[in-house]
Amino acid sequence: MKDIPKTNSAKSFVLVKWGMRIIIAGILLVALLTNVWDWRNKGETKKPGSNEAIQVISAVVTRADVPVRLTANGTVSAQQTVEVRPQLSATIKAVHIKEGQFVRKGDRLFTLDIRTEDANLRKTKAQLAKARADLMSAERNLERQRELFLRGFISQAALDTVQYQVDGLRAQLGFDQASVQATHVTHSFGEITAPISGRTGAIPVYPGSLVQPNDTVLVSITQIDPININFTLPEHELAALQQALAKGEVYVNVAPDSVGQQMKTGRLIFLDNAVDTASGSIRLKAEFSNPDNLLWPGMFVKVTLAPRILAGVLTVPAQAVQTGPERKFLYVINEDNKVTSLPVAVSLIQDGFAVIAGEGIAPGMRVVVEGAQNLRSGSVVSEAKTRDSKTKAVNTEGMQ
Repeated sequence: MKDIPKTNSAKSFVLVKWGMRIIIAGILLVALLTNVWDWRNKGETKKPGSNEAIQVISAVVTRADVPVRLTANGTVSAQQTVEVRPQLSATIKAVHIKEGQFVRKGDRLFTLDIRTEDANLRKTKAQLAKARADLMSAERNLERQRELFLRGFISQAALDTVQYQVDGLRAQLGFDQASVQATHVTHSFGEITAPISGRTGAIPVYPGSLVQPNDTVLVSITQIDPININFTLPEHELAALQQALAKGEVYVNVAPDSVGQQMKTGRLIFLDNAVDTASGSIRLKAEFSNPDNLLWPGMFVKVTLAPRILAGVLTVPAQAVQTGPERKFLYVINEDNKVTSLPVAVSLIQDGFAVIAGEGIAPGMRVVVEGAQNLRSGSVVSEAKTRDSKTKAVNTEGMQ
């Protein structure tokens, strides 16, 4: 009789345990069904093609003249670099410039010790004066000999001898005159001046240094205004470049991020006469005014030019062009705010805009720019805002 209460207690515990399990399972089932119902309803509200409008951002198709810009990496190079060397053997008497200084053509750079040339110049001038005096004396003697010959006091041979002496002295006078001129030239080498305007480099000599002709480089001068930029373009752009050059000057821009946010404009001055067969490119050179010295020889810069313009083409934001499995297309918004997909061909993408062509595409059409991932043909849309699709203004003046 003592075991009966224990058995009833165990049965009650089992029943309570199973009851709790059933209650928990029921709660979980209700929660699961509720979530499924909510998910299904939300899916139906977002289903494309439903009656609820899908919010999109649109832009307008526009017609514009679009300069086709070509971009290339270029290297800045000096138009001239001259190594200044002495033209006579002498010591440096004075240095009139500093390293890195800007000099103009004709500015004095160095003075050499030319005491030897001074003496040679005085010597040749004295020889010239003696030659003049000797010639004058010989010419007076020739006149006297001619009078004596006419009176019959001397023979023709004697007169000829005097004439030969005069001719020899005249030749000597010409020689001495040339010697003086040559000495003047050598004497002028003592003052070394700048052959071009530009910036000086390192100066390896000092007052007292002995320099030799064609051996010692006194200083190098690099012209940096104007300055050149060398770059290359693919050979398939050759025809457009030639046509642009035939019409006039082709202007080249240095990208702002290359030279401290300041745009510089130059002109194309050189188109190579052959295509590089190894790279399939053509070499070009542009000249830039550089009074502020922002362009420096050896710099790498990005250049742009527009040798041709696409006239009257249709443009849309590049984001509006959708890519399908077989073609590119636009979602065009009709008057009833339904979208239709129209195939397009894209010929250029530049500055975030695409140049397009396609049957049925016309200026003024509204196209979907954002929100296209939720669309299909026939979807109803509402516009959150309209995006200006006009192509960014490009300074085509000077880009022709």
